[in-house]
Amino acid sequence: MKRLFVSLALGLSLTLTPPLAAGEVTVDGRAVEAAATVRENTTYVSLRAVVQALAPEAGIQWTGSCALAEGEDFTLTAQPGNCWLEVNGRALYVPQGVLLEEGRTLVPVRVLAQALGAAVDWDSATGEVTVTSGTGEVPTGSEVYDAGDLYWLSRIISAESRGEPLLGKLAVGNVVLNRAAHPDFPDTIYDVIFDSRWGGQFEPVRNGAIYDEPTEESVLAAKLVLEGASVAGDSLYFLAPALTDDHWIMDNRDYVATIGVHWFYR
Repeated sequence: MKRLFVSLALGLSLTLTPPLAAGEVTVDGRAVEAAATVRENTTYVSLRAVVQALAPEAGIQWTGSCALAEGEDFTLTAQPGNCWLEVNGRALYVPQGVLLEEGRTLVPVRVLAQALGAAVDWDSATGEVTVTSGTGEVPTGSEVYDAGDLYWLSRIISAESRGEPLLGKLAVGNVVLNRAAHPDFPDTIYDVIFDSRWGGQFEPVRNGAIYDEPTEESVLAAKLVLEGASVAGDSLYFLAPALTDDHWIMDNRDYVATIGVHWFYR
């Protein structure tokens, strides 16, 4: 059985390959000095430069330990070292992390465009990045997330992985969403969580921990997963081998990864 062990340090010590030069960045047809750089095949740009080009009225400042941008219809924060940025109550995944270099906050151009309702095109021949403003208001979290999905997903993540790092919480959320999309399981988040076959699928449902208030990080993880963050591949099962005597999953399913105390299987 091939084993792949997954780990990620979430903090200011993110390790990336040396930067590569990126092509010109244009926003709505105008060239922008966006300090573009390519890391791990991802084009990063200056948050300040691109936000000001998309929303000239926006105010941008450094507050506490993060960059804050406020426009007519959005509030966006990005903290260097975090693997996400937040906008209007939403959380968008940044796999390689938000960067701080030479006093500039750098974020992936596609994530920033998504946050502000813009579109991105990339010319593979020249490396040029073209950002085009959207036509509508920037949506809020209450408009993007189904309230019931967020409620239950955050609770199962919290109950199953309260002591795990954010990556482990994302992985648990991935399993729930993978099941909802798989023909062998119910097709909603609620029904996946409360699936009663074989005595119930999740221990927190059986012992009542599912009803506990979720941690703040578990709510964040639920939002990130609902936005498409994926760290556990096509996993459908997980367990903590050291905490259970039932190893049926290990004997009958294909191993995917170990994240924190949990082992994930498809």
